[in-house]
Amino acid sequence: MINLSSLAALAGRVLIALVFIPAGFGKFGDIAGTMAYTASGGLPGVFGLGAGALELLGGLAILVGWQTRWAALGLAGFALLAGYLYHYVPAQGLEGFDAVLQTLMFQKNLAIAGGLLILAGLGAGGLSLDARQGRLVAA
Repeated sequence: MINLSSLAALAGRVLIALVFIPAGFGKFGDIAGTMAYTASGGLPGVFGLGAGALELLGGLAILVGWQTRWAALGLAGFALLAGYLYHYVPAQGLEGFDAVLQTLMFQKNLAIAGGLLILAGLGAGGLSLDARQGRLVAA
């Protein structure tokens, strides 16, 4: 049944997917750059490719509403970890405009993780593959 709750859940999933899908593609479009940037956060560079796969596949799952709760939990954890490793100002010792910019990026990651946790808790909504497959879709 199409109602405000289902439409809002669909719109939210589309907006969240628009963050992760292009980011995932971008990581595979510049593999050397991705690996170097990942290494700058103290992780092995190859983890960047895993991050790209998570963003791409998780974003697609969120978009179509398939295994939404698991995809949302995985992407929320990723957003929190990436926010801490790459944008948390006290850990980086930044000042001035760089500190302001990275603080905003960190807060953006917190907000995205919050939205994903709501999605994990409430489900994909009625306009999703989860709903078609009879999974719990409370939204």
